[in-house]
Amino acid sequence: MLKPCSPVTELDQVLIRQRFNRVAAQYDTFAQVQQEIGQRLLERLELISLQPQQVLDLGCGTGCLLKDLFSRYKKAHIMGIDRAEHMLQQARYKVGHKGRWWRKPQWLTADAMHLPLQANSVDMILSNLMLHWCEDVSAVFAEVVRVLRPQGLFLFTTLGADTLKELRQSWQQVDQQAHVHTFMDMHDIGDALLAAGFRDPVMDMEMISLTYRELQGLWRDLKQTGAQNALHARQRGLMGKQRWQAMCQAYADLRWPEGEYPVTLEVVYGHAWAPSMVTEGKPERYIPLRPA
Repeated sequence: MLKPCSPVTELDQVLIRQRFNRVAAQYDTFAQVQQEIGQRLLERLELISLQPQQVLDLGCGTGCLLKDLFSRYKKAHIMGIDRAEHMLQQARYKVGHKGRWWRKPQWLTADAMHLPLQANSVDMILSNLMLHWCEDVSAVFAEVVRVLRPQGLFLFTTLGADTLKELRQSWQQVDQQAHVHTFMDMHDIGDALLAAGFRDPVMDMEMISLTYRELQGLWRDLKQTGAQNALHARQRGLMGKQRWQAMCQAYADLRWPEGEYPVTLEVVYGHAWAPSMVTEGKPERYIPLRPA
């Protein structure tokens, strides 16, 4: 049995879904960074020779990857899965008209740990910045390897351990409460892929440095993309003004010489292949796929 890569009780999954539903309508306006990382993920497909018949965007959000997938794989059946139904609704608005009737995308509201798909039914699964919101990454990997056909491809991005390190450091100057998520180390993700049965995992990372003239810009972007603190251990209720100001002052001490506030994102890229052997079994409830 796979051990969870992160405590299953660490993140409030109900709150995460509620927040993504709440920001769905304006998400794209504030999610330029997420979209850019998604494009960098798609660029990696140029190096992989694969003509899939069934393609899944896992945690598709508002569908920023799906337009490219439709254009890139003209004979494939494309699916989008997300647990936030309002995000899926935005994706339908964006790409739902694409293709002839037999190529209409398939939309499913589901959790990544419990995919309503038959075993060995998908050739390629992509996931952009979804894994760090999951309560048990090992369980997600087990589902992905179950659903993939033999030698199918899993390609993903997630956020690594140094993400938001400046914000974490600033809060640590004030108190020892949980204010910032704990993101997984890249090597632990690779180990979890191997433990799930994937072959030939390839992991790499890049550091993206953002800057803000005012901290209010960072708070706005986090709030409008649903990326606020969702830890079960987070403080409930109003934040004391004195503590908030102390954190802001600690962050101000980290400003660059030009006076800008730095924000670090550690972006982890990974891909791995499903094993050659066929995976047996299917979930109790599954959605049959339309032929490509």
